[in-house]
Order: sequence, then C-alpha cells, then structure tokens
Amino acid sequence: MSTPDSIPTGSFSLKSPYGKRAIGLAVAAAVGGFLFGFDSSVINGAVDSIDQNFELGSVLTGFVVAVALLGCAVGAVLAGNLSDRWGRLKVMMLGSGLFLVSSIGAGLTFSVPDLILWRVLGGLGIGIASVVAPAYIAEIAPRQIRGGLASLQQLAITLGIFVALLSDALLAWGAGGASQDLWLGLEAWRWMFLVGVIPAAVYGILAFTMPESPRYLIAKGRVEEAKVIFATLVPPADLDKTVNELVHTIDEDRKNAGVSLKGPVFGLQGIVWVGIILSVFQQFVGINVIFYYSTSLWQSVGFPESASLGISVVTSITNVLVTLIAIFLVDRVGRKPILLTGSVIMTLSLAAMAVCFMFSTTDAEGAVSLPAPWGPVALVAANLFVIGFGASWGPLVWVLLGEIFPSRIRGKALGVAAGAQWLANFLITVSFPAMSAWSLPLTYGMYAAFAALSFIYVAWKIPETKGMDIEQTETLFTKKDAYKHRDAAPPAAS
Repeated sequence: MSTPDSIPTGSFSLKSPYGKRAIGLAVAAAVGGFLFGFDSSVINGAVDSIDQNFELGSVLTGFVVAVALLGCAVGAVLAGNLSDRWGRLKVMMLGSGLFLVSSIGAGLTFSVPDLILWRVLGGLGIGIASVVAPAYIAEIAPRQIRGGLASLQQLAITLGIFVALLSDALLAWGAGGASQDLWLGLEAWRWMFLVGVIPAAVYGILAFTMPESPRYLIAKGRVEEAKVIFATLVPPADLDKTVNELVHTIDEDRKNAGVSLKGPVFGLQGIVWVGIILSVFQQFVGINVIFYYSTSLWQSVGFPESASLGISVVTSITNVLVTLIAIFLVDRVGRKPILLTGSVIMTLSLAAMAVCFMFSTTDAEGAVSLPAPWGPVALVAANLFVIGFGASWGPLVWVLLGEIFPSRIRGKALGVAAGAQWLANFLITVSFPAMSAWSLPLTYGMYAAFAALSFIYVAWKIPETKGMDIEQTETLFTKKDAYKHRDAAPPAAS
C-alpha cells in the first residue's frame, strides 16, 4: 500500500527491482574485495617452493611474503585522491590492471628482485581495492539497505581467501606437488599466481559495465547524471531526498577538508588512537600467519604437503562461514559482547597452540614434528582461533571504525587507522618466519598475550554502539575527553 508521494512497500526487498539492481552493483564492486582476499593469500601454497627455488632463507622469505603489504599501504593512500580526481571506475580499472600484471609477472618470475617488484604491484592493487570497492558500495547503495550491502565487502574478502587456497591445493594435487611441473613446463606454484589473471580480468570487465558513483558525479557538478543513476536504484518519491542528502554531505565534507587530526594525546586526538589501537590488535593476534603461512606451518609439524593444503582450504571455508555468522549477529547481539567473546576464544586457542609446540621435536635434517596427540590438538586450536577471529575481530573492527569517528574527521581518521592496520600486518607477516624458526611456542604465546590484551582494552575503552545513529556513537567516545578537558580547565577569574 502506498501513495504517489510515498515509497512503495517492499521497494528495498531482495526481490524488488531496486533491491536487485543495488545488489548487482554491490556484488560487482565487491569483486575488488575478492581480489583483495585472493591476492593476499595465494602465496600460501607457493611459499615453500619459492623458498627452495630461490634459496631465500627465513628472513627473506618473510620479506617476499610481506612486501605486498607495503604496496597495500601506498595503494590505499593513493586510491582516495585518484578516485576523487578520475572517478571510482577508472581507479577500479587501474586496480584490475595491477592485479593482472602482477599475477603474470609473479607466475613467470626469474629472480628475487623481480618477484618483489610483482608483489609490490599486486599490493598496490590490493590497497586500491581495499578503499575503492567499499567506497563505491556505500555511495551507490540506497541508505535503507546500505549496511547489508556494505557487509558484502568483508564476505568477498573471505571468499577470495578461500578460492586462493582451494586453487593452490588443486594445482599442487594435480601436479603431485607445488614444485612439480604442471602445464607448459611451468611448476604448479607458478600457476598459483597465474590463476589470478581470471578474477583480475573479470573485475576490469565489470568496471566497464558499471555506472559511475553518483557521489563522484555530484562532486563534479554532474547532478543530472547522478539522478539518472539513482532513478534506477530508488523509487521516484525518494529520489530528490536521496540526491539532496548527498549534496549536503559533500558540502559538509568540503567545509571539513582542512580539519586536523592533531590533538593532546601523543600528537593526535584520543579517538584517533582508539581506531589505531583496534586496528593494531586486529593484526597483532597473528591471524594472517594462518592465511599466509598455514601450508608451510602444517608441513613443518609433520603433515604432508597435500594434507597441509587441504587443511588450509578447510580453514578458509571456516572463515567464510563464521563471517556470515558475524554479519547476522552484529546488529542483534551488539559489538562489544562479540568482540569480548572473540578475544577469549583467540586467547585460549593461541595459548593451546603455544603449549602444543612446546612438545615438538626436530630431527637431524631440521624437520619439525608434533608427536601424538599434539598435532591434532594444534590443528583444532588453529581452527578455533580462526572461528574466534572471523566471528568477531575480523569484520567488527571495520564496523567500529565506520562508527566511532566524528564526521568532520571520519575520512582522514579512517585512512590513518587503515594505514596502521597495514603496517601491523606487515610487521607480523615479515617477522613470522624468523620468529617461528627461533621458537614457535614463544611466537604463539606472544599472539595469545595480544589477544588477552585486546579483551582488556575492549572492556575498558569500547562502549556498545548497537542500534545507535552515527551522530550518537561518536559522542560515546568524545564525552570522556570533553569531561577531562572541563575538569582540567582553570577556574574562571572572579
């Protein structure tokens, strides 16, 4: 039931024309998230073969795996400025091109320096996708269903990780080992990179068929073009309101363009540090060790290569499923309880892994093995860790980062928090091979300690934001600072 000036009932259901169009565009944009997950994890199955082929050693192996993350940081910084200048679609095409070139280059690599170059180029593509894809989804989605569509980005990342690890396993199984020749005289590990050409090409082709972001068009003064796009996504009764709200938001952003993040807490505003610390904890629990090195890890404790690849695939499936659970629960249970529960699960599972590796043995050739029952226990603990992370800290940190910052600094503060996340990811990734060679129990014990600290920090510093408007949530984090400044102010002169 509706009137000519009202929004028809069910306009934004999954079955409505508006809902279907918005979902289609969001899924197409989320392919960038898929590439993000795929390219960051595809090296998992190739690490040992690359190490053997080029005789890297633990330190250089860690750098080759982690160097892509430096490219990610640069790509994330460049993406915002480039997309404002060129438009979202052209930058998506640039990201697609970087993915494609890096996949071919890494697959045909002939030396360590050129492999590092291709990894950096791939990282640039990841950084671009990590910014442009969610931005496009948020800007193209009607406000009534924006939250659900935005969650597709995180789901796409987990699917990308799954497909990367599955393709690694299938290629290695088909060749009889990652270092064995597969097709055209190329080893299986090279084909692991070359497979990335397919999703990269799909992403680029989709970018050619998608409409430009209405927000970008309005920012460039092309309001009528933006209206034409929104007319396919929202009912006529909501069209002018949607466009007017966007015009107002862009005007506010321009007014706040010169706002600084500087503040009294080590040079930054206190709320910025909250975002940085959440981002650092998300990475310092060591989650990407599982997705970048799990195949090598399970081989090092006695599982054969084929079984190790299969374990990695199962772990990635688990990650996808628990991300769906997190998306379902976040607006029902709340952010804080889920984060606290995740911290407990991560602490216990990481501590269990540390204990398991205390019983590992090393033979004369340096091969590590875990005697029964510690191997299976470590495997269960690792997957419990992925469950704890994927259902809590994985998606929910991004939810909080989108809620806690005042609107006047949201864009800049998100950039700083994302940069801190990439840097923390790099530090954990580059250090793991050397640290694990030194002591696996201490390495996982350190990750367990960070997981425990994350519980304390959330319990102490993070309020619940479930069901609140963004304007309300930001006040939860700024009131304490305001009280501190008020109490510290000198009394007025009489």
